[in-house]
Amino acid sequence: MIIRAVKIIHFVNIPAALFINIGNIDFSIFAVSPETMHMLLRYLLLIPLMMTVHAFPQEGEKTKIRYSGNTWEFNKDIYNDGPRILGNVVMNHDSAYLYCDSAWVNEVENRVVAYGNVRIKLSDTLNLYSDSLRYNGNTKIANAYSNVRLIDNQTTLTTDTLVYDRYTRIAQYDYWGKIVNDRNNLVSHHGYYYTDKKEFFFKDKVIVITPDYDVFSDTLMYNTVTEVSYFYGPSHIISKDRVDSIYCENGWYNTRIDVARFRERARIYHETTFLTGDSMYYEQHTGFGQVFRRAMLKDTVNNILLTGNYGEMHRVKGFAFMVDSALTILIDKKDSLFMHSDTVWATFDTAQQIRNVFCYYKVKFFRHDLQGMCDSLTYHSSDSTLTMYHEPVLWSEKNQLSADSIRLIWRNGEADSLKMYSSAFMISRDDTASFNQIKGRNIFAKFRDNEIYRINVLGNSQTIYYAREDDRSLIGINMAVSSDMLIFLNKNELKSITYITEPEAHLYPEKSVPLNERKLKNFKWEEHRRPLGKNDVFNWESNSGKNAGNAENE
Repeated sequence: MIIRAVKIIHFVNIPAALFINIGNIDFSIFAVSPETMHMLLRYLLLIPLMMTVHAFPQEGEKTKIRYSGNTWEFNKDIYNDGPRILGNVVMNHDSAYLYCDSAWVNEVENRVVAYGNVRIKLSDTLNLYSDSLRYNGNTKIANAYSNVRLIDNQTTLTTDTLVYDRYTRIAQYDYWGKIVNDRNNLVSHHGYYYTDKKEFFFKDKVIVITPDYDVFSDTLMYNTVTEVSYFYGPSHIISKDRVDSIYCENGWYNTRIDVARFRERARIYHETTFLTGDSMYYEQHTGFGQVFRRAMLKDTVNNILLTGNYGEMHRVKGFAFMVDSALTILIDKKDSLFMHSDTVWATFDTAQQIRNVFCYYKVKFFRHDLQGMCDSLTYHSSDSTLTMYHEPVLWSEKNQLSADSIRLIWRNGEADSLKMYSSAFMISRDDTASFNQIKGRNIFAKFRDNEIYRINVLGNSQTIYYAREDDRSLIGINMAVSSDMLIFLNKNELKSITYITEPEAHLYPEKSVPLNERKLKNFKWEEHRRPLGKNDVFNWESNSGKNAGNAENE
């Protein structure tokens, strides 16, 4: 047998010496006493047997650590369970190799303590470096200390202390670690690295730095191959230019292609817009986002809020939409307007603010001083103009207004003026069975304190009005036609009517006007469809307080 280990064994304070040859190798052995000399002889005679056991472990026994180096030292007073190895130390244990400057070997417990330029080659791609290390051959656990680096292909983990379990292939650190993977840097207070899955699991004060985003999280998992981060706690993602800011408590983010999926209180802030929902999908470069369940998009400058159970954002193309219980809210400190439709679209200007809102099919809206319904509607934020199309009906206090299309203009959160185009019709209930009516080709109205006070009727003007005394006793029924009319109201009561161009007006006693002549052509009273609260906007045919029947139209 050839022994390829030490040449010389040194001891300090040497009064005696022993020379021995094993396997054609000369040994010079010096000892402090005959008892120590006797112990060394027994140890050397066991070397061939020990090395045989190392090379061929018996079934059921733990594999022993094999080692070599330039120099071996023995000192019973310092360390009684094995040698100290100095210079070019190489150790092997179950396909792993350890290299260091010096090491203490515990043959009894199958342990090693390594010092100086420590490196463990754990696999072809995985290497562990440190200033010192403790390794247990029975448990296959390595404890690395000071200037620790775990390198796995393109991924490097650095920390002060690290525990690596060769059985589970898991590395763990408990006090700050940094991971560099391609373009991404990750820092956390606690962390685990599953080397077989190439996944890091971070806990407590996690920071991920990518070329485009900085991520701050409570709990996060990161795959070094796919470069995908998985969030399992409160997490913030902030773009380098501070334009985008994302919050979620569960989800994932692909740092390679800047694509993410968020759940649990997910929110995306982009300049002046805010997007949230139960779950979201988002592509940063294209600005495309999908929102699922309880979706909400808010323009914080124009105070416009869009909600629904599904929505999409196309930031680069400049539009977004909501469906499934879609709701548009024009927010105002005094009184917000709630508007439902099958679908709501919004377009954005270059500052990413909502410029236009388009509501399609079965539009219904509520505000305490104004309600309405129509087939489709547009709202322009630049001039606060709301336009209703296809059989629109508008209610203001006691008045019902209808036409082919209606345009309502707001000023400082209040209704300012109203334009009704083609077949304009204005109705207000006088009492239970009678109605005041104004009809014309077009009607223009002005508001004061959210009440109509002036009405211009242009073209083919007609009125039926119940004239009453101050005590509300009926004087008669005024029926008039004229080319144009100018009407003034006070608190929704008629103050004056001025007939312009070819007027024809008559005041009739009530009994002389048959019931079928007390309503102008195309009269249609829609009070049963008037929303009484913001939840009524989801009921198209009737409001929550009345049946769909409409006896007044008969």
